[in-house]
Amino acid sequence: MTTQVIVLNGGSSSGKSGIVCCLQAELPTPWLAAAIDTFVDSLPASLRSAGEGIEFAADGGVTVGEEFRRLESAWREGVAATARAGANVIIDDVFLGGPASQEPWRKALAGLDVLWVGVRCESGVAEAREIARGDRPKGMAAAQADKVHEGVSYDVEVDTTHMESLACARTIAAHVT
Repeated sequence: MTTQVIVLNGGSSSGKSGIVCCLQAELPTPWLAAAIDTFVDSLPASLRSAGEGIEFAADGGVTVGEEFRRLESAWREGVAATARAGANVIIDDVFLGGPASQEPWRKALAGLDVLWVGVRCESGVAEAREIARGDRPKGMAAAQADKVHEGVSYDVEVDTTHMESLACARTIAAHVT
C-alpha cells in the first residue's frame, strides 16, 4: 500500500512545523498539512479560555473541555475524510494523553496507510525555542517534551535536538512508500 497519511507527534517547540514544511518540499507529490495549532486557532475566542474549550495555564499546562473534544473529533474525522478522498495528509499533533491521544487517530484513520512519527527534542532545547518564539506559555515545551511520547508507538522517530528539520524530513521521507 502507498502511504496516505503521516502523523507527527511531538511536544511544543519540538520542530514539527518545520519538518512538515520540509516534507512538503521533499516528497515528490503534494501533501496537505493538518496542524493541531491551526485547529486551535480556528476556535472561537469563547473556547480559548473557558472550561469547555482549551485553556493554557501560565506554567505551560493545557486543559481541555468537552466542547473542545467534540470539535477536535469532528476535525480529526474531516482530516481522515480528506485522505480518503485522495489527498495525502501530514498531521502535526501533540499527544498530551500519550496512547489515549493516539487511539482516536488510529480509529479515524482506519483503513488508510499511515506512517506514525515521533518527533523528539531534549527539554532544554525545546524550552530555548519556546522562549525565542515568544508565543507559548513558559514551561509548555519542558512539560511536554517527554510526556507526549510515553506509551506511544511509532514507525520511525527523529530527534531535532541536533538534527535540522530537512534532515529529519529526509529520514521520514525514506519511510514513505
